[in-house]
Amino acid sequence: MNQVSAFYTGPGGLVGAIGSALDAAGVDRTRLRPADLAPVDEFHIRGRRATLEIIEALALTADSHVLDLGSGLGGPARTLAELTGCTVTGVDLTPEFCQVATALSEWTGLSGRTRFRVGDATATGLPDKSADAALTMHVAMNIPDKHALYAEAFRVLRPGGRFVVYDVLQGEGGEVHYPVPWAADSSTSFPATLEEMRELLPSAGFNVVSEVDSSDESLVWFQQMLAKIQREGPPPVTFATFLGDDFAQMTANQVANLAERRIRTIMFVCSRPS
Repeated sequence: MNQVSAFYTGPGGLVGAIGSALDAAGVDRTRLRPADLAPVDEFHIRGRRATLEIIEALALTADSHVLDLGSGLGGPARTLAELTGCTVTGVDLTPEFCQVATALSEWTGLSGRTRFRVGDATATGLPDKSADAALTMHVAMNIPDKHALYAEAFRVLRPGGRFVVYDVLQGEGGEVHYPVPWAADSSTSFPATLEEMRELLPSAGFNVVSEVDSSDESLVWFQQMLAKIQREGPPPVTFATFLGDDFAQMTANQVANLAERRIRTIMFVCSRPS
């Protein structure tokens, strides 16, 4: 297991921990919907709201096959499948994440339209032009070779297909305060700058349709999360389930990182030329 996968792997039994937290919160697992899991499986800044923006940008139909590079616990994949009827293949480096994602899809009745496989987002092994759309959310910060990531997305995407990148970028305000939800320190953290992204995506072959900076909204989102944690403690089912005791410090650091413009959150909507 490499350093990145090790960072995201909890001390044990993540499926059981999430199930116990749901039970403790009084959630009926026989009636579980993807939105019920959003506090833990929409593991990205601005949560489910950001996923809904990505769905709109991808312009999916029930016939679409979508590739999620770095699929985590599968929250975005399930939301896409539930709301559009599409099918999603998720690829993630962390075996436990794929196990949990599979279990949560079973709990929500979406195992028929979502599947998760352990793999490298820069070399998935999937066939050329096999996906109608692709996305990656908060993944490239852990990947030093970003050209390989975007080249792989281009290879697997059919001509005319859309690719959405929603990521944390290096801001102009200085080095990132650690720990953060994607890294304990700079040894596994490689956020690109906006200028680098504007070169990387076209160099992989994509047309960039739009870029949207949501950094101000991200700051408000983290401020509200931090205030709630300070007021009430962590919610029963949240990212803290696998991030552990550093979760509150990570949240505080993210408030500082965004307020000081050390990081930015930007969504790029791209297309592979027809």
